[in-house]
Amino acid sequence: MKYAVLAALIAAPAAAQDKPVLTIYAGDYITSEWGPGPRIEEEFEKFCNCDLQFVAGDLLPRILMEGARTQADIVFGLNTDNTMRAREAGIFAPHGQDTSALNLPVEWTDEIFLPYNWGETAFIYDETRLENPPASFAELLDAPDDLKIVIQDPRASISGLALLLWVKAVYGDQAEEAWRKLAPKILTVTRDWSESYGMFSDGEADMVLSYTTSPAYHIAAEDDTTKHAAIFPEGHYFMAELAAKVAGTDQPELAQQFMDWILTPEFQRVIPLANWSLPVKLPDEEWPQVMRDLPRPEKTLFYSESEAETLRQPALNEWLTALSR
Repeated sequence: MKYAVLAALIAAPAAAQDKPVLTIYAGDYITSEWGPGPRIEEEFEKFCNCDLQFVAGDLLPRILMEGARTQADIVFGLNTDNTMRAREAGIFAPHGQDTSALNLPVEWTDEIFLPYNWGETAFIYDETRLENPPASFAELLDAPDDLKIVIQDPRASISGLALLLWVKAVYGDQAEEAWRKLAPKILTVTRDWSESYGMFSDGEADMVLSYTTSPAYHIAAEDDTTKHAAIFPEGHYFMAELAAKVAGTDQPELAQQFMDWILTPEFQRVIPLANWSLPVKLPDEEWPQVMRDLPRPEKTLFYSESEAETLRQPALNEWLTALSR
């Protein structure tokens, strides 16, 4: 009996090593303990007979640098504002999914990049610190300069880039003037969302750039109903997170199995309370109650990938000019 147990213990690691590995490049927040990565890995490994391994880091710079030499089978966490640059890497294959019935506020026809969740940019405030939050983008710009906001750097952060495009969508040729008005209220610009939100949570700022769904975390995870998204009548900028299959993967069947899984109810039900965003393939009535109860913008703003890429550098120049004064 001892020898049988010993043999089983020796064989177990070898059996694990025999499983095919699915390598998924993902953003750091996805693989963190509070992100959706651990749940996704756990649920997929229940039926894939594989070892799903997330590799965390900055997605776009990495895939552009590696190109066809990439070790990724799947790239998970690109977004609608950087797909044009990602597409130009020339390393992705069609996802093979029917996207005609996605529950999105915009039409989705892209055959390469598959959305798995979505949200809209918003400024989040704490009602215990800010009793009269701006009720519009115009009111935000005209607010007293002692209002303190933290935002993310659009050169490094997807939410920061979304803010650039949001301002551009609302103010067009007047975007630089809008930034001049907003600049005195910007306490600091952080590299990423986590740092900004941490400052807001610690009470260092009155408002933080985030998403309309962010209050759901505080309600569901902390039983805290004091955090709200300021909903503006000018509209809020749409952003979806995306997955793509690498054409040169050495695990084509496994990679396709993962892509096929993304739009299933099993995957989609993980998203709302793990990535704190809205699922793309669940009807509203199947969302968690906390998500259904959140106020939603009446107007959605969005640029196509070509529009976003065309506007990116001019909008960045406007931002840099306004904030340097």
